[in-house]
Amino acid sequence: METLPFTHSAFLTAMAGLVALVSGFTGLSLTRDLSSKTMFDKKVSIALASIALGGGIWAMHFISMLGLQLPILFFYDAAITLISALTAILIVGAALILLHFTNRTPLVITLAGAVLGIGILVMHYIGMAGLELCRAIYTPFGLLVSSILAVGLCILAIWVAYGERTNRNIVLGTLCFAMAVCSAHFLAMFGTAFQALPGANEFGPRMDNETLALGVILFSFVIFGACLWVSVTYLVPSTQQEEVALPAARPKAEPAPPLLQIPCERDGGKVFIAPAEVLFVRADGHYTQVYTQTERLFCVWPVTEASKRLEPLGFLKTHRSYLVNPTYVVRFERNKDKGRCIFDGDSVPPAPVSRSKLRDIQDALAAQVGAFRAT
Repeated sequence: METLPFTHSAFLTAMAGLVALVSGFTGLSLTRDLSSKTMFDKKVSIALASIALGGGIWAMHFISMLGLQLPILFFYDAAITLISALTAILIVGAALILLHFTNRTPLVITLAGAVLGIGILVMHYIGMAGLELCRAIYTPFGLLVSSILAVGLCILAIWVAYGERTNRNIVLGTLCFAMAVCSAHFLAMFGTAFQALPGANEFGPRMDNETLALGVILFSFVIFGACLWVSVTYLVPSTQQEEVALPAARPKAEPAPPLLQIPCERDGGKVFIAPAEVLFVRADGHYTQVYTQTERLFCVWPVTEASKRLEPLGFLKTHRSYLVNPTYVVRFERNKDKGRCIFDGDSVPPAPVSRSKLRDIQDALAAQVGAFRAT
């Protein structure tokens, strides 16, 4: 059976790339600063980001398919098309769960990127399986190259976007994500041929290009609307707060804040916390959480930076993930090869002491007169 010639619409190809960019920016922005949010808000943000990224993969694919021009009439199976969208969203969700609900090690970041790339590929081939009255024939070259590029670029995108959660890195990660989605689709299509079929085994209702176009347009508007909301929510408030904080005119220069202060975030704005107010600092992935007597704050410092700045001020590194201010320790507890520092207040969690540091921490706390009571 002869294969069919086909072409692509340049305009729809460009629109597909734009949707991939917008969905990538939206999804990666939604997952920023989650460690400073409540667990419920964190779960909602992960769900929305999964829909934005997974739905963007789906929308990009079918915008490109709307631009596919064959010499025969063909349709799409509505059920398989829906399954392809849900599959993309679920697999992207699995990648984001790995990143935000496990210890973010280099292996986890690489694995999450690989899962994201696999999600792009699975969505593409399930979507192609929904074609009716024609069938796609794949070549080993197209399958191999598109798979390697999709997984590799997605791993790169996650490493860039999660290396340091800045606007610049999110934009760079967005570019890598869009390149992964577009290259996987078009390289796979480059190695794909089409053959006409006399009939079709329908799994679900038949859907023509006009119906598919309406669905894709609607979903694309949702993604663009989410992008606008993310831009307003995540980018505008911080700028406005900085403008409000600065008076229109200053009769004289104000003294600069003390050099050794800890930069934290509270309600979307930046605050500086004096080390003397800090009970302890806990590592949180590439960032840290700062605990005071009344609140827990997000800090952009990694725990290595916090150690370098705070240990000279008397903070004790009780664990590879914890730095403790000994002046606030009211009790030191030891149970066999484990220990922990207890602070005043029921709402303040204890800080663990690792086995290798038990003796050093106990001796250091003993030197703080009245700072602890051994139990």
